[in-house]
Amino acid sequence: MILTVDRVTKWFGEEPSRTYALRDVSFAVDHEEMLYIVGPSGSGKTTLLSVISGILRPNDGTVTVEGKDIWNLSVDALADFRLHTLGFVFQDYHLFPRLTTIENVAVPLVLRHVRWREALRKAREVLEVVGLPEKADLPPPRLSGGEQQRVAIARAIVAEPDVLVLDEPTASLDGDTGKRIVGFVKDRILNAHRAIIVVTHDDRIYEYASRIIHMEDGRIVAPAEAVA
Repeated sequence: MILTVDRVTKWFGEEPSRTYALRDVSFAVDHEEMLYIVGPSGSGKTTLLSVISGILRPNDGTVTVEGKDIWNLSVDALADFRLHTLGFVFQDYHLFPRLTTIENVAVPLVLRHVRWREALRKAREVLEVVGLPEKADLPPPRLSGGEQQRVAIARAIVAEPDVLVLDEPTASLDGDTGKRIVGFVKDRILNAHRAIIVVTHDDRIYEYASRIIHMEDGRIVAPAEAVA
């Protein structure tokens, strides 16, 4: 398994008014798997993403990625994990409007101290992968929503992460565009060295999942359901 979540619990506040966001959550993700986490608003999906991504420390339980318990890492090692091992595509893209498309994609490489010219070369290669080489010199505001989503995906994969996380990837897209984006990710990005985790409430894209986990009130309420 590439990622294992074992009995993760997260609460906020202290007794007697403590609020539980996650309760004893356990599941695993294998290489070459596209796992969906679905559930209503407030079910704990976003909190779970934050725990998996090394952003929010759980009160109990472990998250293991490639054999390493990420919450036992040092502060520097955890930052390195977020930079090198995990790619995150935000719901609202979070692109820099004053940078060009290719510069946005190059940012993670610059953070890894890759020389600017080499970072741009690799960014251009990834823009080819997502089908946007002709948009390289345009700023994000001049792109469509679907194109901006693909730029965000390109930025997330340029450093070749082992785990790619998509947070509500179709939330800002129409149905056809959303299905094209998710289908593209599965066909072109998923491979034997990578796993993809998708948080969504959009049942129109369920067909692309390898398995689906259902959450409610901070718990997994049903065993993982195989789809494809």
